[in-house]
Amino acid sequence: MKSYIKLETGEIFEGSWQQAFPDTYGEIVFFTGMTGYQEVMTDPSFHGQIVVFTYPLIGNYGVNPTDNESTQPQPAGIIVSEACSNSGHYEGDQTLAEAALAAGIPVMENVDTRALVKNIREKGDMGAVMTGSPESVDVGEYEPLGERDVINTVTVDKQITVGSGDRHVVVMDFGYKQSMVDQLNKKGCKVTIVPYDTPKDAIEDLAPDGLLFSNGPGNPKQLDHYLSTYKELAEAYPTLGICLGHQLLALAFGGETEKLRFGHRGANQPVQDLETNKVFMSSQNHSYVVTGESLPKESFRIKYKNVNDGSIEGMMHTKFPIMTAQFHPEAHPGPADSEEIFDEFLETIENKGREATYA
Repeated sequence: MKSYIKLETGEIFEGSWQQAFPDTYGEIVFFTGMTGYQEVMTDPSFHGQIVVFTYPLIGNYGVNPTDNESTQPQPAGIIVSEACSNSGHYEGDQTLAEAALAAGIPVMENVDTRALVKNIREKGDMGAVMTGSPESVDVGEYEPLGERDVINTVTVDKQITVGSGDRHVVVMDFGYKQSMVDQLNKKGCKVTIVPYDTPKDAIEDLAPDGLLFSNGPGNPKQLDHYLSTYKELAEAYPTLGICLGHQLLALAFGGETEKLRFGHRGANQPVQDLETNKVFMSSQNHSYVVTGESLPKESFRIKYKNVNDGSIEGMMHTKFPIMTAQFHPEAHPGPADSEEIFDEFLETIENKGREATYA
């Protein structure tokens, strides 16, 4: 059955439905990884986006019950050149299309993804509609993702505690990935996940040793009215911000963010540590970045930069034990070169504890 993807700029690309769906709007983006499609499908950072997979065949090892980053698939839609119709792995119990369709997410295949991605690279991430009748669709009638309040749709509705340990980390949830919690649990932490709008006194009642500001979808400036609370919390506890959390902490301390033309997505983004000059490959998914010239000198110094475009990939506060990463150090999908950031974060917690002991 024929289907189409109509872009905000007017271009139309033809494909075929795995199953017919009503018109579906999303911000169209692309993902360059050869593997990791299940993690992409369940990463809340992709909520509201139509994801174009650039690798020609997607779904060859199926979908299994253990590698999800959240409880359900998250994108608005999925576009592939070819969707594998069976699972080639012993743990796979669903195909990619079966998992997406069961969650109400349209899948379009037989699309010229090379031409589509070339268009996105030239013109940038934009609104798009998956439809069976492109002549009747006006993409401009839809509210852009950057103007939507999407965090409410991905955050937990009540606090959840996972694992046990001597150190207690509270995750401010903007759409956290399960692998972040797994990393902290593996390193001996009890983790409590709380909604992004949890008041400061409620956080204090949990008596955390440290805070993690998670990843999440959308425009960080949609959360402007919470920034003063986030600043107070980060000044009170050792804090790690990842992806959206990194952007929010920059905004909270007086920085600015801007939208990239087509974002950073995939498991092969080169990042340089400016202190050691070491370059490592990272997993990323973000549309917005912190602008370097906006950072007040008394707040953050830049620790990591993107090798390709020089954008800020991480910061350290000059006074408080606050560190951030624009990339995903939990690295699912992607290499684990940057996992040591969690160790550095836990070291700041230990140092803070020693200060309290000897104060």
